[in-house]
Amino acid sequence: MAAKRDTFGDQVPGCEPSWYQGQPSPYYHDGHRAFRAKCRAFVEKEIEPFQDKWIAEGYPKELHVKARQQGVMPRPKEIGGNDEWDPFYELIMADEFSRAGGAGVMGQSAINSMALPPILHHGSDYLKSLVVDDVAEGRKHISLAISEPNAGSDVGAVATKAIKKDGFYEVSGFKKWITGGLMADYFTTLVRTGKAGMFGLSLLLIPANTPGITIRKMETQFDNAHNTTFITFDKVKVPEKMLIGRENQAFRYIMYNFNHERWLIAVGGARSARICYSEAFKYAMQRKTFGKKLIDHQIIRFKLAEMLRMIESVQDSCEAVAYAFKAGMKDHELGMQCALLKVNASKCFEYCAREASQIFGGSAIVKEGKGKIVERLYRVVRATAIPG
Repeated sequence: MAAKRDTFGDQVPGCEPSWYQGQPSPYYHDGHRAFRAKCRAFVEKEIEPFQDKWIAEGYPKELHVKARQQGVMPRPKEIGGNDEWDPFYELIMADEFSRAGGAGVMGQSAINSMALPPILHHGSDYLKSLVVDDVAEGRKHISLAISEPNAGSDVGAVATKAIKKDGFYEVSGFKKWITGGLMADYFTTLVRTGKAGMFGLSLLLIPANTPGITIRKMETQFDNAHNTTFITFDKVKVPEKMLIGRENQAFRYIMYNFNHERWLIAVGGARSARICYSEAFKYAMQRKTFGKKLIDHQIIRFKLAEMLRMIESVQDSCEAVAYAFKAGMKDHELGMQCALLKVNASKCFEYCAREASQIFGGSAIVKEGKGKIVERLYRVVRATAIPG
């Protein structure tokens, strides 16, 4: 007798990951399934009804506390959480939060997970006591401050200076494209403390309310209930005890950290691509042209099949990397896998957004009606492809 199929969510073929649609998986257990249901309920009740409002106003910081209280943002076991927590819980959380459809709600949860590890792995006990508990509980937030007007992907060219003087670092310079800058209470900030190049960089933990810091929102191509910011540091005094790890060693810390970031971007990109597919599939089942449904045109079926081929490949790779993390491989050991995965995910998302737009036609170029979600996601593609 065949085993009972475990199903969850939308059962239209391909509109959910295969393990949602009854396919067996070696990765997931009942704890994962219960967590998935919690995340889905949270998104449907606490995010989707308010999404358009929050795109205009920004989503409330208190949402993170609510997520923690409702069990959809558990503490990782590395910082005192449940021993059962593994990378597949994080994959589920990132995937389900991405179902909100490109608006950036809860985006700070991913940024926190990128900005906190350098402190966990290299910070002093003092720095850990300052931020870890509050960030883990959703009470405070932390953002990475790395990129600059003239140093994006070229991290070794960062120019923001930190000059040591009388027990302080005096920090002056600019940071650009800093995600969550208006929500952050702290910045994990890359500064130049030594010679030119990658071996003169250090990390400082800088409170956002320190005198001399100015933060402004930057308008983006994509809808943004979160925020992207430009930060000015004007002779900002930072105590020496806010140094993360060793002076002039931060390039290595940051490079290791990028791999986890790329994995999370890929997980979100895979779900965004799947939403494009889902919206296009359902629209093609309803829309008629030339006397028959769109789905009955061979070229439309080809587009949908090609979209799903790419999505399932990326999903499998996301799970393979999650398993490698679970098996004990360190971030720095997965550089190749995470880089290739992130590229494949962004290319998949780009293709699916374009083909979904073609299927919707004119409905995908206006911010209302049946193609509204695809139109929004189309503008998110570059924000998936470029960062990380």
